[in-house]
Amino acid sequence: MRFGFHISISHGFVESLEVAKSLGCETMQIFTGSQQQWRRSVIDEDDASEFKTRRKKKDISPLFVHLFYLPNFATPDRELLEKSQNALIAELDRAAMLGAEYIILHPGAYKNSTKEEGIRKVAASLDYVFGKIAGGRGDKVKVLIENTSAGGTRLGGEFEEFARIFDFLKHSYKVGVCLDTAHAFEAGYPIHTEEGLADTLEEFDRLVGLNKLHLLHLNDSKSAFSSRNDRHWHIGEGEIGIETFKRIIRHPRLKHIPAIMETPTDFQADLKNMKTVKAIRNGA
Repeated sequence: MRFGFHISISHGFVESLEVAKSLGCETMQIFTGSQQQWRRSVIDEDDASEFKTRRKKKDISPLFVHLFYLPNFATPDRELLEKSQNALIAELDRAAMLGAEYIILHPGAYKNSTKEEGIRKVAASLDYVFGKIAGGRGDKVKVLIENTSAGGTRLGGEFEEFARIFDFLKHSYKVGVCLDTAHAFEAGYPIHTEEGLADTLEEFDRLVGLNKLHLLHLNDSKSAFSSRNDRHWHIGEGEIGIETFKRIIRHPRLKHIPAIMETPTDFQADLKNMKTVKAIRNGA
């Protein structure tokens, strides 16, 4: 299992690699711009080229781009849906420009429609995007749908929803899953017990398939079990607990999957989190 963090690009893409390496990252995740704005600044071709060259030298792989938070692929609002689809098309191209292997997105919320309609819209949106980018630069980037802590009309809190999305997808081979430990716990999957983790993985494998799992977001939770409240915390210091992370990191069917931590940003805390997960990997 290769470990990394979500790294800020506030000082530039190339500098983000220096930060990642100083934290001991073996993989990393970034936004390509503001996570709360539709407007995207142009990525300089020379910066992108330098970023790719340096990342290869530093052996930081794979690279994950997280789509910003405004797109909603389950919305009944046609204007917002089209805007979301176009945003993903553009972001896939930006991710490819930086040499990213994956892009992560949240499925969205179905608002005043139904869950089934929302699920169908997510699948149709992705198929539309894949049709538009076919043969282009962004076509090489794999899309990962991330599970959520559920709540309201947000999709992604139940594995059954992922199964339904894959049922409707015509390009399902281009899509995988990112499993966030905090979100799963907060959504009601009892991963904090040995039996609960085993049952959760069995259900995921039965409904979705562990072969579709390409990334773990390793986060402890500051929120209670099944709270539907998304609050990440430091590894082993939250409600999930260190024993669960030992089981996950050493699990024979998970240990080959890269893991990104999205714990509260603090350099010293990041160093501690990285030390913790690497010690577990090494048998401590």
